[in-house]
Amino acid sequence: MLDKMEQLDTLAAESQSQTVAIFKHSTTCGISHMVKDGLEQSWSLGPNDLKVYYLDLLAHRDISNEVAKRFKVVHQSPQFIILKNGKVSFQASHHSISNGAIERAIR
Repeated sequence: MLDKMEQLDTLAAESQSQTVAIFKHSTTCGISHMVKDGLEQSWSLGPNDLKVYYLDLLAHRDISNEVAKRFKVVHQSPQFIILKNGKVSFQASHHSISNGAIERAIR
């Protein structure tokens, strides 16, 4: 769960030695729910493959805005952002988010 602004420093530092991701989800968006359900149903990656931080962007819009600013990505929802070495190595939104795309991005 990503719910504190200072966690952004932590996850950026973690990405120096481990691939990390931010999954931005809107709890009121039908597409966001479909994407989240699809990921959950077929997720096959382990925590050593990818550490994922879940961000409820409606509850934490300030953090979502800082993610966009700090990592230079356009805000979208849903959005999946992968970080390696403190930088975005992959990002997808809406129906472009899939387990296959994520697995290809981390290999």
